[in-house]
Amino acid sequence: MSSTTTAPNIIFILADDLGWADLSVYGQTDFQTPHLDALAAQGVRFTQAYANSAVCSATRFALITGRYQYRLRGGLEEPLVRTAHKYGLPPEHPTLPSLLQGAGYETALIGKWHLGNLPTFGPLKSGYQHFFGNYGGAIDYFTHKPRVGEAVARDLYEGEVPVERVGYYTQLLADEASNWIRQQSAAKPFLLSLHFTAPHWPWVGPEDEAVSRNLTDIFHYDGGNLHTYAKMVRSLDAAVGQVLQTLQAQGLSDNTIVVFSSDNGGERFAKTWPFTGQKTELLEGGIRVPTLLRWPARLKPQVSEQVTITMDWLPTLLAAAGVAPDARYPSDGENILPVLEGQAPVHERTLFWRYKAQRQRAARDGRWKYLKINDNEFLFDVETDTLERANLRHQQPAVFARLRQAWADWNAQFLPITDEVITHGLSPDIQADRYAPDLATRGM
Repeated sequence: MSSTTTAPNIIFILADDLGWADLSVYGQTDFQTPHLDALAAQGVRFTQAYANSAVCSATRFALITGRYQYRLRGGLEEPLVRTAHKYGLPPEHPTLPSLLQGAGYETALIGKWHLGNLPTFGPLKSGYQHFFGNYGGAIDYFTHKPRVGEAVARDLYEGEVPVERVGYYTQLLADEASNWIRQQSAAKPFLLSLHFTAPHWPWVGPEDEAVSRNLTDIFHYDGGNLHTYAKMVRSLDAAVGQVLQTLQAQGLSDNTIVVFSSDNGGERFAKTWPFTGQKTELLEGGIRVPTLLRWPARLKPQVSEQVTITMDWLPTLLAAAGVAPDARYPSDGENILPVLEGQAPVHERTLFWRYKAQRQRAARDGRWKYLKINDNEFLFDVETDTLERANLRHQQPAVFARLRQAWADWNAQFLPITDEVITHGLSPDIQADRYAPDLATRGM
């Protein structure tokens, strides 16, 4: 496809660790998120959208490649932390930005990368022409460092050059994105990936610079409370509103696809009702994410019950742009545009997950969900039992056996999580282990 003025612009906004009900349009009652609520009213609000993983970088592999992350060695680390210098997104692998760039799009990533470190990996090596943000998983919102300490280098870059900026990171990203949009020519469409770190720890709001500088550890156990978390999410909402206002001021809103989602479920202070579980867990609260899509030129406002997952965005956005995928790397996701445009009915599909050396397994097929945590196995009807309390494996033995085998057949297609992966990755002790005793009482 040659670039034309009719090709849609694309802005993909990704929050970090945002819980299912952290937006008021999804059920948050402790505070309001007016800008994201307005985006939901103007477009599609998904009720059954999933992340590809219960943690950060694994989902990002799926987003940028349109494939299950388990096809790539870097996608096995869950998340990619200790070996980010060695394993990451191979520069030769086709990606959403590289395919769109090849079709005439301007491409930029502003915010979090988390798909491997320099010098081997990076946004500029995988299809983005402009990058401003952090390479790793998390940084302090004011010091922009991945750890506490004066001698610690900032993880803040423009392209592949470290830079210094003053200010709250969420706002810095909003300002950078707004400026980049203003610089775009109407002659070429663009892809802007705006990947916030909010509301990922450290727990610091936009007025909390003094708190930030007094932290002894930016890790998620240090500090924080519901009030601070609310400030972080409201700041994220305001940042999105600023970017959308810039888009409107440039006269680009009508033919710009705006997607908003999260890389996994919420963490310590997030609201996930009516689900249970959180980040690092394959319970619904760890993988079901708030997701919005607006494209006034082609999609009418609606609430969609279509089951969808992160890796669907590559085939969906390529189809919207009229860009062919790379036949050598077929997507594991689906183009959901026909459903959203009313050309095809909502359809059932089967999705699969695994986490931490397969100590957690899950499959979703229609109303049924197979779940394994350590040695405990479950079958839930997630349409009626959103809290995943009633284990139906003995009442529905045929369904249980079918999904259990389907997961095994699916898993056999992908790279195994070997002892070497566990050794190089984070500690194999996962937060979900604390749920095992409770889960074992749920009708086993």
